[in-house]
Amino acid sequence: MKFKTTPYHFDLIKDYERLSVFWQAIKEYEGDNELAYDLGCGSGVLSYFLTSYFKEIVSVEIDPSAFACARENLAEFDNVKVLVGDVLEFHFDKKADLIVCEMMDTALIDEEEVPVLNQAKNFLKPTGKIIPQGVINSAELVNMQREYVHWDENAKYEVFSDALIYSEFNFLDGIDPNFEADLSFKVKKDGEVNGLKITTFTKLTDDIICGPTPMLNPPLLIPFDSKSVKSNDFITVKLKYIMGKGIESIETVII
Repeated sequence: MKFKTTPYHFDLIKDYERLSVFWQAIKEYEGDNELAYDLGCGSGVLSYFLTSYFKEIVSVEIDPSAFACARENLAEFDNVKVLVGDVLEFHFDKKADLIVCEMMDTALIDEEEVPVLNQAKNFLKPTGKIIPQGVINSAELVNMQREYVHWDENAKYEVFSDALIYSEFNFLDGIDPNFEADLSFKVKKDGEVNGLKITTFTKLTDDIICGPTPMLNPPLLIPFDSKSVKSNDFITVKLKYIMGKGIESIETVII
């Protein structure tokens, strides 16, 4: 099937690893399923996957251009209703068996995944599930060349510590968007450290975990004041951010 897309959603569809893991997760719902919500449906490709496994799909998209594409792409399917608007302002009439909410970004910082799901869970059956199921976040000490927050695409940096898993969230739980933690690292070599590399792994189901892909949670590089270190030193960094409020909410400081 050919999909009409916006330029951004065309890049999403070209990320075959991202697309395939969501298809595998949805495919686990083979059987007799009633209702699924696709929140932030974009051009509608995940709703298209859902049409084979659910009697009814309600797809919501806030961007008018993407909504128009999804409505055209899904027009032939009688079991899909495509709506335009902000999910945070929707009141759904029925409780769903599954919520698909693919609005992912590294550590959930620059995307409204947490506020959307905190509300949408009110419209999920007690036995209902969410795809993705949650995320696992890790951090590493680095020396980075740029002095501002940026994703690691084509960026140069040097890693100075092992990866530290610092948080894990299940979307079925209530999540406080205000995150703060002191992260302690053991330095692996002499040099200068001036930032953190944050990597997010997406847990789609109990059996499917996907690492970063070009369009799904690319690692994020976050600066702090430079510090000289030696091998086997221990460095503690305070990391703060607000999930859903963007990279401008990030704060880091060595303590």
